[in-house]
Amino acid sequence: MSIEPARKAKIIKDFQTSKEDTGSPEVQVAILSKRIEELSEHMKVHKKDFHSRRGLLAMVAKRRKLLDYLKSKDEDRYQKLIKSLGIRR
Repeated sequence: MSIEPARKAKIIKDFQTSKEDTGSPEVQVAILSKRIEELSEHMKVHKKDFHSRRGLLAMVAKRRKLLDYLKSKDEDRYQKLIKSLGIRR
């Protein structure tokens, strides 16, 4: 369950911190959030798909780690990111 290249490019463009940025925590969290959103929709239909559930839980854990890292490094960037993505917490 990956994101189409055009959508991914738009997400990167929206969240990048500089012109050449593709790997900052903001970009990584935004991409993971989109993948989590799409996989959550899949899980609503296919409740017994345990392999996808494991992948979903791994993505959520990775996003949480990235958010914790960003919060420890720069609280303002963290607050701005969770507000723009609509992530609780």
